[in-house]
Formats: sequence, structure tokens, C-alpha cells
Amino acid sequence: MKKSKAAIVFLLLFSILLLPFVQSAGAALAAGRTAGSAAEDKVYIISVEKAVEAGLSSYMQRAFALANGDSGVRLIILEIDTPGGLVTAAQSIRKTIEGSPVETVALVKGGAISAGTYIAMSCDKIAMQPGTTIGDVEPRVGNETADEKYLSAWRAEMSSLAEAHGRDKEIAKAMVDRNMVIEGVKEAGQLLTLTANEAKELGYADYLVANRAELKELYDLGHAREMEIEVSTAERVSRFVTNPGIAPFILMIGIAGVIIEILTAGFGVAGIIGGGCLILYFAGHMIAGFTGWGAVLLFLVGIILLAVEAFVPGFGVFGISGILALMVSVILVAPSFQIGLQSFVIAFIGSIILIAVAVKFLRRSKYWDKLSLQLSFNKEQGYISQREDFSVYIGRKGKTATALRPAGIVILDDGKRLDVVSEGEFVEKDQWVIVSRIDGPKIFVARHPMM
Repeated sequence: MKKSKAAIVFLLLFSILLLPFVQSAGAALAAGRTAGSAAEDKVYIISVEKAVEAGLSSYMQRAFALANGDSGVRLIILEIDTPGGLVTAAQSIRKTIEGSPVETVALVKGGAISAGTYIAMSCDKIAMQPGTTIGDVEPRVGNETADEKYLSAWRAEMSSLAEAHGRDKEIAKAMVDRNMVIEGVKEAGQLLTLTANEAKELGYADYLVANRAELKELYDLGHAREMEIEVSTAERVSRFVTNPGIAPFILMIGIAGVIIEILTAGFGVAGIIGGGCLILYFAGHMIAGFTGWGAVLLFLVGIILLAVEAFVPGFGVFGISGILALMVSVILVAPSFQIGLQSFVIAFIGSIILIAVAVKFLRRSKYWDKLSLQLSFNKEQGYISQREDFSVYIGRKGKTATALRPAGIVILDDGKRLDVVSEGEFVEKDQWVIVSRIDGPKIFVARHPMM
């Protein structure tokens, strides 16, 4: 009964987590029908805020699809205030912008830094409000500057982007390379970041405006209806889940929760939390457009293989295959191979630590009883769990035929093979042990003190 109730709770949680995604899909379809039916002049407002990541790219694709499908659209304004983010996401956004037949202008409202500068430069025009900045596009790997090979490629891409939109290539390269020198503009050792006035003087800002209304007036669209494309609930979740700094930890909790659930009886808190995190992780990446059901199924196969390995003595083909399946599925889900591999390593190592801590400390707590079956059946109480009386082996010596991790196989001195469990310690192969105690169907052994 308790297991059935827990399963019902899990299904309800699953439905609640998926509800925002269903609602957002319906809202997008409704918005698309409304946009296509209007004939009045419209200006579409698309927000580029916070970190540039996979979820933002997905939102931009939806927003531009709505704008491009509206016969009344006259201008698309990208309101930018971002510290930057993933290069791959910025490159995807560039393709979305440049693929639009509608003129697009970037309105820098705060900082268009790093990937934000790249997005602004992808637009047909750039407008900046007072007190805003643009620049500092140096590529970084973690907290370190990228190597010269990557720096050279990124410098060339920025130069090409500037040239494609009629902007100074040298200024673009100076935003990437701190070693470049531009007389009167930039000294060596500093990255180029421009204020609104500096950007206007150097031709990187086409307009200086106080606000959105003033920008619309420049295009004779003061009368136009504003269509703000809001970020949906599903897209907010997707942007949170696909953030490279957050995704590995959601995956870590998911893996750890499911494995802890597998190792315990019934269905409880660990399974609900772990399953919920995995749903969030994969649903967020699916909304972002990075994966399909194939990667999800591969991940589930990996979990099943690890579960099988948990009940098989030693460590072999099931464990290795399970780890490989998990790694490949996470890499397939991620926006890039590097991010996927990094997420997997962090999540896998972190989940091992979480599982070890849970097993160690929860066993000392009353809450462990809620996660695992504590009832035991013994001979003294009248229960017979096996035909053979294992108590006759107590005190017998033998040698390990496999490593005990803690389960494995021991061959007694008379050639008898036994499936045993060590007293909590790792015992290598070909080590002498002694049968220390019997607990139901389990035969426990310890290292032989004299061998």
C-alpha cells in the first residue's frame, strides 16, 4: 500500500512538472494564430537578458518565428542586457537573427558584454541608451583565457561578423584580443569595451536613444503596436536547467536519488527527488531543442544496467556498459561535447559521494527505516530462508575467488564455493578469510587474522 501511494505521488509530481511545458506549447500556438491574423503595424520586442545559454536560443527561435509569421510586423527590437554566456548558444542566435526577413535592431539597455556583443553585432542596426556598454568578447574556458588556437578562430569570426554588417573589423578584433593596439582607442594588455558615446563615435552604435519609444520614432513607428514576446514558464525552467553551472548538479541529484532508491526496498523520498530532477534535466534540454527521446531511453538503459550490476558479484560488463550509456546520453543531451563530458564527470563523481554519505549517515538515523526494509527473518524466530543450514560454515577458512566489493565468491579449504559478503571492507582476490557470522541467507566473512 505504501509503495502504491508513493508511486501515485511520483506520477502527480511528474504531471505537475510537465504541466508548464504543455501550457507553454499551447500558449505559443495561440500566439502564433493571433500574430498571423493581425494587419496593423507592429513592432516586436524580444528580451535578451541574463546569461546566454541554450534556453535563450530556444526562446529566440520561437520569438522570431512568431514575428516573421505576422504580416503586420515592421521592426524587431532586441533589448539586450547580458554579461554573456555560451558561444554555441550565441552562434545559434546569430543564425536565427540573420535568417529573419524583418529588419532587426539591437537596443542595448544595460551591458552587451561578450556573447551579448556578438548578438548585438548580428543585428542590422545597434542602438544604445546612456550609461550602457558593449565589448569584452575574449573567449574563456572556465576562469582561464582560451588558448591561441581558439582565440585566433574567434577573432576571425568576430572580424567576419563585423564585415558582414558594415562595421570596423579592427574594432571587433580588439574586443577579442587584449594584445591588439589601436592608436587613440586601445592600448596593449586591455580588452576593448566601449561606452555608448564611444561606440557612436567609432561607428558601432548607429543610434543613441533614451528609450524604446525614441527608437520607434526614428523608424516612424511611434504609432505601431508593441508585441512583447514573454519568456514562457517552460522556457524559464529550460534556461535554468540548461545553465552549465547548474545542469551538472541537477543531474547529480537525479542519478544519486535513483541509485539510492534501487539499493533500498519499496519506493520513497529518494526515488521521488531523483526522478523529479531527471525529468527536469531532460525536459529542459528537450525544450531547448538539444535532444530527443533517444537520449532519454539510452539514459534509462544505463540506470538499468547499473542496477543489474549492483546485484551481481564483482564489477563487470553491466557496470561498464551502464556507465558508458549514461555518459553518451548526457553528451547527446548537452549543447556541446565538452559541456556534456564536463557535466557527466561532475554528476557521476558527485553522485558517488552523495550515495556514500547517504549510506553512511542515514543508517545511523531513524529516517533510514523509511528508505529501506529493516525487518529480518532468522532461524530462532522460526523462519527458514534456505534449505541449507549456513551456520555450519561459521569459523571455516577459505580463499577469495573474486574481490569482495563487498559481495563476492569464496572457496573453502575443502573446495566448497560460497557466495559471501565481507564485513564492510574491500577484500582483494586470493586473500584468506574466515566465515564470521550468518544473517539469514547472507554469509559474512572477515580477513583471517593469521594469514
